[in-house]
Amino acid sequence: MQVVPTPPARIGLVVIQPSRRRHCAGCRRGPLSMLVVEGRVPYCLDCADLGHLVFLPRGDTALTRRAREESTLSVVVVRFNRRKGRYERQGILVEEAGLARAEARCLADAEARRRRRVRDARRRAVQDARFAEAFATEILRLFPGCPRDRADGIAAHASARGSGRVGRGAAGRALSEGAVVSAVVASVRHLDTSYDALLMGGVPRREARRRIAVGVETVLRGWEADIGADR
Repeated sequence: MQVVPTPPARIGLVVIQPSRRRHCAGCRRGPLSMLVVEGRVPYCLDCADLGHLVFLPRGDTALTRRAREESTLSVVVVRFNRRKGRYERQGILVEEAGLARAEARCLADAEARRRRRVRDARRRAVQDARFAEAFATEILRLFPGCPRDRADGIAAHASARGSGRVGRGAAGRALSEGAVVSAVVASVRHLDTSYDALLMGGVPRREARRRIAVGVETVLRGWEADIGADR
């Protein structure tokens, strides 16, 4: 008997895009591109009474929201990410007529939504610039000997939206000393030492960090004192 991992109950009614070859336990068709798990056993969409639904990939937030509003039945589609050890949303299944109505609604106000996206992008750009400036100012407070252009570069890199870097975490957004120092250390490690060359040469990450630790500390100590660096 084929057994499929069951998604968390909090996701609700779901369809799975399997990462392995699966066949329907009811009609035996397969391999299946999508399946429903009942009692940890896979069934095709037709056997699960979902064959009349159409797939809408993730990506268009407005269309997805409206398609769910217009469809009496909608189902989340997920795929298991083995590297992260969790299910991730891939899109939804909705009624074809509901999707058509949702597409018509989106077309009707496409220009208004485009203008709103432009306004939102401008607002985020201003917010990001202010945050990067504040991050750079905090770097210079902690490391007054750090050149201004270097502090700006570190701040821009660490605080890039969507990057997942230290500046975008809760501690980074709060400009905590630990987050700021971590960003500076990472920059020094990559730009002022042989760390990258060691990694390219096959040296394990921890050993590479051990070898360049003194070099990193030397740069940081120099920046901790105002040595008249160009602002």
